[in-house]
Amino acid sequence: MVENSRLIDAPPHRTSLAEIAPLAKDYDLVVAHTSTPSFKADVAAIEALKAVNPNLKAGLIGAKVAVQPERSLLDAPAVDFVARNEFDFTIKEVADDQPWSKIAGLSWRNARGALVHNEDRAMLESMDDLPFVTPVYKRDLVIEDYFIGYLKHPYISLYTGRGCKSRCTFCLWPQTVGGHRYRTRSVGHVIEEIAWAQRAFPQVKEFFFDGDTFTDDLPRAEAIARELGKLGVTWSCNAKANVPRETLKVLKDGGLRLLLVGYESGNQQILHNIKKGMRIEVAEKFTRDCHELGIAIHGTFILGLPGETRETIQETVAWAAKINPHTIQVSLAAPYPGTFLYDQAMQNGWLDADHAELVDDNGVQIAPLHYPHLSHTEIFDSVETFYRRFYFRSGKIASIVGEMVMSPDMMKRRLREGVEFFEFLKERRGAAA
Repeated sequence: MVENSRLIDAPPHRTSLAEIAPLAKDYDLVVAHTSTPSFKADVAAIEALKAVNPNLKAGLIGAKVAVQPERSLLDAPAVDFVARNEFDFTIKEVADDQPWSKIAGLSWRNARGALVHNEDRAMLESMDDLPFVTPVYKRDLVIEDYFIGYLKHPYISLYTGRGCKSRCTFCLWPQTVGGHRYRTRSVGHVIEEIAWAQRAFPQVKEFFFDGDTFTDDLPRAEAIARELGKLGVTWSCNAKANVPRETLKVLKDGGLRLLLVGYESGNQQILHNIKKGMRIEVAEKFTRDCHELGIAIHGTFILGLPGETRETIQETVAWAAKINPHTIQVSLAAPYPGTFLYDQAMQNGWLDADHAELVDDNGVQIAPLHYPHLSHTEIFDSVETFYRRFYFRSGKIASIVGEMVMSPDMMKRRLREGVEFFEFLKERRGAAA
């Protein structure tokens, strides 16, 4: 959307701040995406860029500044503005040198140093007004530098819509930026971008649709799948554990390989507590349907949610083994500012001040929540227990080894995953110590 811009995604490209800082001389505006865990580091990066070019204007985007615009500006004197909520056209107007006083959705520092909060920007309704993102990937990124164990490598990830009608208490984006209405790109717009990306990235083995609600609009999901089938691409997406078998069959026939499914917990009361809107028996049928249709599942779980006990942790571990998704990801409940869970944690004393940044000094996720009957340490340690009990089963080990024997590509992915898993355990033990 901004001509003559450049996207820098430093961590996967192993680019240091010392390498990036000299580029500040060539630009007059820098915008950084920030979050609660990364805020201090992001502000330090802006300070380093401004040391090279004192005339550089600097702004922040992301959920943290959407819900804490004033606090963010007060905590970061080097930052000139933050863009609240949906920030696409806000940033474009800043880059186009529109008067800051007239830009909706902007919070900024005026010439006297006073903080000004402009009126909110209306939510974007026509998602087709947004340009394709894949040309920017082609221009500025090396897609081979991105690796996720459950996706084929190399892959490309993109969105086909924004917003989520669900009310999960922990989920950050619908409560801070995207809202609870699912606004979508047209089927033709999505397919046109995939066709462009096929030509631009012939090495891509999989496309991933990284929207929380891709399967909420079943007719649209089926229509996209049918068109993707004509293109002959392999693709995956996020899904809720309630997609009917008939739709799963259409998606599979259209090239679907994998669904990323947020199960969160195997305890029904916890699912009620977090307003997940999922029934255990429905999730079990959905999972059986996927297994029978040959659709892989990467299941995600969260430990430490309200209502968690030692017993519910064991219940979730056992349930995960029972439904047996292909791979899993286990996270710790994170109460981000702006979410219902954060307010709940503050009101009930579940979140201590020294755990509010959600990660330790090395960026390793901590267990920020605790309960009278369940400590930080118990919740933190349960993640490793979960992984070990799920993966170190004879049947799961045999399945993984079988995949590796049958496919050299799968062998590379699984070996890389294994290395990363043990590095992850090492970092966690360092954090615990």
